[in-house]
Amino acid sequence: MPDPQPRVARPTLALVGVTAIWGSTFVVVQDAITKMPVTDFLTWRFALAALAMLLLRPRSVAALGRSGRRAGLLLGLALGAGYLLQTLGLQHTSAAVSGFITGMFVVLTPLGAAVLLRTPPGRAAWGAVALATVGLGLLSLHGLSVGPGELLTLGCAAAFALHIVGLGQWAGSYDAFGLAVVQLLTTAGLCAVVAVPGGLAVPPDAGVWGALALTALAATALAFVVQTWAQAHLPPTRAAVVMTMEPVFAGIFAVAVNGDALGPKTLLGAALVLGAMVLTEVGPRRGAEGVRQRLEV
Repeated sequence: MPDPQPRVARPTLALVGVTAIWGSTFVVVQDAITKMPVTDFLTWRFALAALAMLLLRPRSVAALGRSGRRAGLLLGLALGAGYLLQTLGLQHTSAAVSGFITGMFVVLTPLGAAVLLRTPPGRAAWGAVALATVGLGLLSLHGLSVGPGELLTLGCAAAFALHIVGLGQWAGSYDAFGLAVVQLLTTAGLCAVVAVPGGLAVPPDAGVWGALALTALAATALAFVVQTWAQAHLPPTRAAVVMTMEPVFAGIFAVAVNGDALGPKTLLGAALVLGAMVLTEVGPRRGAEGVRQRLEV
């Protein structure tokens, strides 16, 4: 009987590579948005990513059908809201803190499923929420208040959780490539609506174009394809745990590139958030692993 380990090793490593790319973008984007408006950067990023994918498969969107395009539109609205909030939050907080708070989408996902799909989380999920709440307080509380950057980034995590819940319900019903293209086009359109009233700026220099190349082609177009392929070969729990490496890589890149300081309080908060994410995915998940209600579109 063949050893199943090699069959999961490659997709696991591929997904780790994707999380490393995602983690690196916190530092790259933070530098780029000092040179051009946030919404302009995001419009270019997702438009270029969608264009690259359409060049590979021009008929992928048409093949989805009306219901598939509607699902992609709804998913794209959630995805676009998440990226807008994340990038705006980076203007008011460090790349390391942004990366860790964004990772709370893994904790918020079962809560979104409980509300939308009527699948309440079990004890492990509630424990994870408590851990994450304490961790978030250690990461983001300044005295008795939460800064605007932390609040924007927490909203980003909620939007990403909503996106994951919807994608988990609809991805199996439609072509993954075409669904991804519609999401990226919708996200680009949402960002353009916000950006165009002030005039859509052209990237000003080679550094910003390089940031766009990394985020559009590697962290968006390529990452979507690789993630879809990897998760077709991995159990959901294994994939989710691997994806918790993203905030870890964000912190590593922030320290290595920006010289961000990670004191004992930040490290403890980060450890609690990471522990919450792992607990959410590896603990008992009543409802989440059981019968799933469908979201009709």
